[in-house]
Amino acid sequence: MSSNIILFNKPYMTGNELHYIAEAKFGNMLSGDGSFTKKCHDWLQRNTSCNKALLTHSCTAALEMCALLLDIQPGDEIIMPSYTFVSTANAFVLRGGIPVFVDIREDTLNLDEKLIEGAITPRTKAIVPVHYAGVACEMDTIMTIAKRYNLKVVEDAAQGVMATYKGRILGSIGDLGTYSFHETKNVISGEGGALLVNDPVLAQRAEIIREKGTDRSLFFRGEVDKYTWQEIGSSFLPGEIIAAFLWAQLQEAEKITQKRLTSWQYYHKLLEPLESNGVLRRPIVPNECQHNAHMYYVLLGSGVDRQTVLDEFKRNGINSVFHYVPLHSSPAGRRYGRVHGAMIETDKQSECLIRLPLWVGITGQQQSRVVSVLNRAVRSYTGKV
Repeated sequence: MSSNIILFNKPYMTGNELHYIAEAKFGNMLSGDGSFTKKCHDWLQRNTSCNKALLTHSCTAALEMCALLLDIQPGDEIIMPSYTFVSTANAFVLRGGIPVFVDIREDTLNLDEKLIEGAITPRTKAIVPVHYAGVACEMDTIMTIAKRYNLKVVEDAAQGVMATYKGRILGSIGDLGTYSFHETKNVISGEGGALLVNDPVLAQRAEIIREKGTDRSLFFRGEVDKYTWQEIGSSFLPGEIIAAFLWAQLQEAEKITQKRLTSWQYYHKLLEPLESNGVLRRPIVPNECQHNAHMYYVLLGSGVDRQTVLDEFKRNGINSVFHYVPLHSSPAGRRYGRVHGAMIETDKQSECLIRLPLWVGITGQQQSRVVSVLNRAVRSYTGKV
């Protein structure tokens, strides 16, 4: 039975990771900011057109750097969706900030841009759009609102590597952007992340904050004769082994994305009949968005019990999961944040969403089996085809 299990996620390796790790080891540079880190920085800057890219040990660390860069103070408010990972809020709560949770759109499950302006108060400092499933938020509207109210925009593009909005790479549109290279993402390094600094005014401070609050990076470039403690900071950079692994992945990022898109499109085709019969809804991708096939999810219809479906998957050796418990309903979310308006879509969609197995190398036969079991589960529960 174990050999027939369909995993939810299977980390992909290009074949060069161990070679580059060995190269880093024999190069006697393991502590970070060596040659592989530089290669990754150059790739990110070249492919996103950001002002400066900085590897971090996680996307969480990149978000925490954003809170420091924006000088978040106790009582400052940060507008964000509730349907997101805890790090989106935690990074700002650590500085005393208050997450202001706004509802999501029904179609993309992204922050509803039409609700942002109503959530702004004199204490609002920033907007944090989260590009769910690698599908872009409505960034033109968000950037226009931010400019009108003199707010900063931090893109949580943890799931958005290689995805675009109107031809622009996610993470490169706001003042700051963050990526995740966790093993569950498309391009991986086990743990790992990156900060994209798009506002050049913030670039030098970002380097200082990342290096424990010192100007060490400037020292190694010969721009200062010694490095000293300049301001608050922490150790946010990853080791060189992480960067070496990541470099192998970035070299094949386009290939990885295309393979995932092929599998995503096959699910989309297989599931069309179930959507036509009204038992589920497939993902919606607006025309101006090019997603990266980070995940394939379905939203079960009102007559379908999610746990029944998950149990059926489990019985058939298929690893499938739901996603976030909305932050506004969590103990910490109630303690540290506040809600603006009704969370109708957040509550509704979070209770009926299921993520299907998707990874580079999943076969069409495996995908057909997933859809067959899903079909059987919803048919037995609803009586529909």
